[in-house]
Amino acid sequence: MTPQPVLNRVLLAITGLLLLGGGLLIISAGLDLYRRLHLTPPAGWPLTTPDDVLLSSGDRARWSSQGWWWPAVIAALTLIALLALWWLLAQLQQHRLSWVPVGTDHAQQGVALGHGALSDAIAAEAGALPGIDRAKVRLTGRPAHPRADITLTLTPTTAPDTALTALGNGPLENARQSTGRDDLLAETRLRVTHHKAHRVA
Repeated sequence: MTPQPVLNRVLLAITGLLLLGGGLLIISAGLDLYRRLHLTPPAGWPLTTPDDVLLSSGDRARWSSQGWWWPAVIAALTLIALLALWWLLAQLQQHRLSWVPVGTDHAQQGVALGHGALSDAIAAEAGALPGIDRAKVRLTGRPAHPRADITLTLTPTTAPDTALTALGNGPLENARQSTGRDDLLAETRLRVTHHKAHRVA
């Protein structure tokens, strides 16, 4: 698993736990569960009865007269919005590899293939397979963990499983052997070429 999906899962898990905890606090206070279940919440526990509020009037007005309060609030909210925007853009962006190391011991060998050479070779070999009209290949990920994003346009009579088997046994296997990278992953999208309907007289 690449670092970006791991980071995404950690952030989503933390956000989910915070939202879940806040929701449970609000529900327990709104339904007055502490009194109904004869439970005693810890001292200083927020939202224990339906009449409780998260911030009292005194808490809300405590810092509003200070000159630094509103600039600090605006700066914090702006920072949160920018971080959220950065995270969103990071999800939409796919890192394109400029080169792929040959072999797993590339730090010592220093041999690498350019992005265009490998992606063009895979696309040309895949496009020549029976039943495949066009093939487009883009290498993403990191040099240590490359990934081939492949888009195949099939002819109307080609079965998808046949095309995927031919792709895995042919162009992808050849790419793994030629680069010495058995860890070369691939994500394949299948499309069908447009064709005009045949009219039967």
